Amino acid sequence: MSDDETFLREAVALAERNVAEGGGPFGALIVADGVVVARGQNRVTRDMDPTAHAEVTAIRTACRDRGDFSLAGATLYTSCEPCPLCVAASLWARLDRVVFAADRHDAARGGFDDREFYELFATDPGTWPTRVEAMGSSLELDAQAPFDAWLAKTDRVHY
Repeated sequence: MSDDETFLREAVALAERNVAEGGGPFGALIVADGVVVARGQNRVTRDMDPTAHAEVTAIRTACRDRGDFSLAGATLYTSCEPCPLCVAASLWARLDRVVFAADRHDAARGGFDDREFYELFATDPGTWPTRVEAMGSSLELDAQAPFDAWLAKTDRVHY
């Protein structure tokens, strides 16, 4: 059995166990140098946190334990194809790879239709159910001030 298969099996087992414990059907592992450095399970309904997806919880744990916001050199193994939130988190974490078992169509069959979000992002934001509006330039405020402060900070951590 390959390492990929071994880690995917563990992610799927985490997801199954999470269902039994009252969570969603998703599990994830962060692996670096052949070692599991973090595990995550979907805790959206348990923690009342819409961002507590398995992939995000694994990324949070791995970064906290590593003491670094970058997971360069690591792989995310997840029981299901990551939703757009989790793909974005994976990119921000600078993971080298994301490997998944079930896909978005399997998730839709289970009642988790991430396809809607993938499709939504391809449309005009003006048509989205949640209004997303830029107002900084129309208000009496300096919307650039935080960025100017950031750029002036000589000891900032670059990311």
